Amino acid sequence: MDETYDVVVVGGGAAGLSGALALSRARRSVLVIDSGEPRNAPADHVHNYLGREGTPPGELLAAGRAEVTGYGGQFRAGRVRAASRDGDGFRLTLDDGGSVRARRMLVATGLTDELPDVPGVAQRWGRDVLHCPYCHGWEVRDRRVGVLATGPMSVHQAEMWRQWTSDVLLLLHDAPTPDEETAERLAARGIAVVPGPVAALEVDGDALSGVRLADGRVVALDAVVVGTRTAPRADLLVGLGLAPEEVTMGGHVIGTQIPADATGATTVPGVWVAGNVADLRGQVITSAAAGLTAAAAMNADLIAEDTRDAVTAYRQLVATTFEEPAWEERYQAKPAVWSGNPNPQLVAEAADLAPGRALDVGSGEGADAVWLAERGWRVTAVDISTTALTRAAEHAEAAGVADRIEFTHVDLRDKPPAEEAYDLVSAQFMHLPPTARRELFARLADAVAPGGVLLIVGHHPSDLWTSGHRMHMPDMMYTAEDVAASLDPSRWDVLTTDTRARPGPHDVVHHDAVLLARRR
Repeated sequence: MDETYDVVVVGGGAAGLSGALALSRARRSVLVIDSGEPRNAPADHVHNYLGREGTPPGELLAAGRAEVTGYGGQFRAGRVRAASRDGDGFRLTLDDGGSVRARRMLVATGLTDELPDVPGVAQRWGRDVLHCPYCHGWEVRDRRVGVLATGPMSVHQAEMWRQWTSDVLLLLHDAPTPDEETAERLAARGIAVVPGPVAALEVDGDALSGVRLADGRVVALDAVVVGTRTAPRADLLVGLGLAPEEVTMGGHVIGTQIPADATGATTVPGVWVAGNVADLRGQVITSAAAGLTAAAAMNADLIAEDTRDAVTAYRQLVATTFEEPAWEERYQAKPAVWSGNPNPQLVAEAADLAPGRALDVGSGEGADAVWLAERGWRVTAVDISTTALTRAAEHAEAAGVADRIEFTHVDLRDKPPAEEAYDLVSAQFMHLPPTARRELFARLADAVAPGGVLLIVGHHPSDLWTSGHRMHMPDMMYTAEDVAASLDPSRWDVLTTDTRARPGPHDVVHHDAVLLARRR
């Protein structure tokens, strides 16, 4: 479990599973840690969930887990004891002593309901001891419902439940007698007030039959409504500095929740919350929606981080790929890097040229230099790699043209070639960052003698559009027209600016940018 996940979701209810599903579909590595204690476990059905109305809670969660698993999400049973910063991510410690690391956290642990201390209430909770008319009102419509007064909002609850049944009683329990205005409102709606404390619930078989008052009287009821004070299951966030804040309704505190913005982002970067832990009023469908919203925001945040990391790595790649150590490593990694054949565009453009002095830039293992020497050219072959030059010299010796080639270890960016010294300057696939490339090409142009030719061949940018798997460095690639635009038209005749298809391995077609220009 030491693997680092993109996201660890704590809590496998509707919010957590919805977030895990969206993140798994976004190809994120996701682990859901769940203790298997959903808040709505006592309830028989989930309501107001469009398309899943009346689904048993366990069935809904099982379907969600299967969907998440189908997209590669993983699950672990347990409870997260604590979370702490670990470098640029988080370390989550579980109650079994294990731990797991996450780049981001989605906490969807829900809340707990603090029930009134009345015998029987906890045992019947979620069955015929209810709290939300939108969740359970239809199921007890036209039945006899008693609202147990547990706080200032109890009258409001009674008025709410009156929408579903005309037979509502307000059980004052320990609450004060309603004032005159409140009593009038209750009377107007036909809500009877039952004075005195409630001692216990009465149960007949496996169904609520009423409540027994402290004076021994029994009030027949089909359901009891209680207003709970709620608290988020958020102890694991304490170590990160996240504390619940009070939520009020009508000027009265009804519970606490973890503060977050509209996406579920908390004040701790990298931590999101969704569901009842962040919205004590949320129902199953809104919790699922919150999980999706949080997941989208988390994925966007991860994309931004991935991009920043990629830019850093890309800059390092650009800074090192074409330097001497990288070339040495490349050549030393295998006995031969290139085919041993001359570059086809050199053959096409130089075959009919009268031999003279040639500069082979980036000569590699010497195939171009040997080909030119075999045709009577005197060649200066330069490369940044000593390993490549050693192989090139061996190639020239075997071909019997070693006396016509001078192999030179040099970086032409630091030591440019002599001006007007060569009848042919050939640079095959010389790719550098734009500024360095333009400066080098200008020096290569200066090295061409009057009447000589400059041949520059490179990988055309369109190769990035294909499956040719070119190293994705768009700034390193160029067109023949790009190179031609840098030549002074008063000094140069541009003979060719072309893009030529060339067959590559595995039926891939490559495209070469070819510039041929003659110096006046």
